[in-house]
Amino acid sequence: MSQSVASRISGTDLTIRVAGRFDFGVHRDFRSAYVDALKPGMSVTVDMNGVEYMDSSALGMLLLLREFAGNDSADIKIMNVCDEVMEILKVANFDQLFKVL
Repeated sequence: MSQSVASRISGTDLTIRVAGRFDFGVHRDFRSAYVDALKPGMSVTVDMNGVEYMDSSALGMLLLLREFAGNDSADIKIMNVCDEVMEILKVANFDQLFKVL
């Protein structure tokens, strides 16, 4: 399955859409999606519709996003998570760091 990362800004929300395998293969695209676009006061939505697999590097990328966005003050939502990915997020306690919808 191919991998892709796309982003768009709507008002004060930056949406990053990840599809395919969420692993180290998309780290540059994932970082590029928010580094120049994310401004103070903006929220971030990570849309994982179509992500069937994620590994520990993807967890690290989410942590780097959270750090870049302000750590505890970051407003980051993760949405459209399949059951397998949700299990990974819960095991890693990421459901306590992010709003998982």
